[in-house]
Amino acid sequence: MAGLNKDDLSQMNRSYFQSLSQERLVEVADNLHKLATELWEKQQQNSENSSQPPSKDNPYDSKTTTEESEKIEQSESSSAQTDSEKVEQSIVPEKKKKSKRKPGKQPGGKGFGRSQPLKAEVIIPHYPDLCAACNQELRESDSFRYMGYYVLELEPQLFGFRIVTQLHHYYRTTCSCGHCTHGKPGTGLVSVVEGRSKDLQLTEYVLVGSFLATLIASLSVRYRMSRTKIQEFLKDWTNTELSIGTIDRCVRETGIACVPVVEELVSQLQKADILHLDETHWYERGKLHWLWVAVTSKTAVFHIGSRRKEELSYLVTEAFLGWLITDGYGAYRSHPKRQRCLAHLIRKARRFADPCGIAVTGAINQKAAQIGQWILDDLRELIATIAESSEDNRLIRKLLAGLRRVCHLGQKADHQKLQALGKEILNDWDAVVAFVNHPELPPTNNEAERALRHAVIARNIGFGTRTSEGSLAYSSLLSVIETCRLRNINPWIYIAEVLAGARQGLSPPPFPVGS
Repeated sequence: MAGLNKDDLSQMNRSYFQSLSQERLVEVADNLHKLATELWEKQQQNSENSSQPPSKDNPYDSKTTTEESEKIEQSESSSAQTDSEKVEQSIVPEKKKKSKRKPGKQPGGKGFGRSQPLKAEVIIPHYPDLCAACNQELRESDSFRYMGYYVLELEPQLFGFRIVTQLHHYYRTTCSCGHCTHGKPGTGLVSVVEGRSKDLQLTEYVLVGSFLATLIASLSVRYRMSRTKIQEFLKDWTNTELSIGTIDRCVRETGIACVPVVEELVSQLQKADILHLDETHWYERGKLHWLWVAVTSKTAVFHIGSRRKEELSYLVTEAFLGWLITDGYGAYRSHPKRQRCLAHLIRKARRFADPCGIAVTGAINQKAAQIGQWILDDLRELIATIAESSEDNRLIRKLLAGLRRVCHLGQKADHQKLQALGKEILNDWDAVVAFVNHPELPPTNNEAERALRHAVIARNIGFGTRTSEGSLAYSSLLSVIETCRLRNINPWIYIAEVLAGARQGLSPPPFPVGS
């Protein structure tokens, strides 16, 4: 970095440059040029040209891929190449083209069975109850077994758990009317994804039981383990071998089964008096999406979609008449009852504030730093005064007048971002100070930001989801897990019940109220 620090830059202004001789002015300009070059190069760094992780990339930048840039360079240079150069290039072997082959086992390829033999510890019979033709009750004594399959199920114990191998036997029974009725595994809804060779269907005819599938989903979503790590964990700690495909199916099944539950939670959101809203960027198959969250004291709902205002209607319908606690995103501003998160404004003010006079952070312009410090102090003092349940209306009015006055000063300051902060507060003034007249409103949006924390960590580790089905499953599981945590309920027992019912085509049980 060039040898110029914040103190050096704060001493440079138009009058300083005018006072320099031409020789000195050239030296100063050269130093400033070096500094600008280094900062520009640093700004251009990303995960493709430096050691920065992909999470540091700007989600709004549409970068040209390496292959596209190579094609552009080749097309531009081809016109300037001579015949001899083209001949030399023809000798160089071409790069191997990307295979169009789909991942996984190919049609007609050799399959692989289980290397771990299963031995039944529990046999569970399934008899048809009624004749499918005449609805007459059937007798088990007249039944004959015609099929069966193994299920690996988790059995909770007082301390820990164990994996039990169940053998499900299905019987067929001939009625007195002559009709033969077969007992069959239950089936639920089918999740359709465009372009997929085989869609996901919720069914009881699977290797993994509902409780074990819920454990796998918890390891993936709550504890952020990869499919490979889950496979390793099950092998090492439970001596259970499952393929990556089976593990992935369990996660998706559990998430899709929770979708109807989330619809119930969304309807409960509309009855809340105070609703916290926030959003963060998310990736679906490498494309930029957004993860929304709506949180009350007892309910949390996540949703993955675009950042358009229409997505907000999924979480906040016309039936909602309460208060919204949000940041400054324009999509929220149409709601009449809204409290602006002051923590966001405080963070922006700290960008300019320079409480020590020589802090590394803060604005280079000393006047802008002073105004930023005034805005910061006024916001903090206002929050502290309301938190103390102060009934001194004169003091509160004085603080509000001071904050408005310093924001007007910020609008006129010779600093673009400070001007924007002053305008932002004044243009949204009613939402900024709503908690003054309504002390029950929180001045910050910490509840929604805390709810997004686990999802942000998962995004940085796994880089989002790959399909719309994966996004739906992930957001649905997050919603049920976080809501159970808020209500002091064990989420995994409830989710296992939901999955077991969904595999039979049944509606989910009512969501527990909790404590």
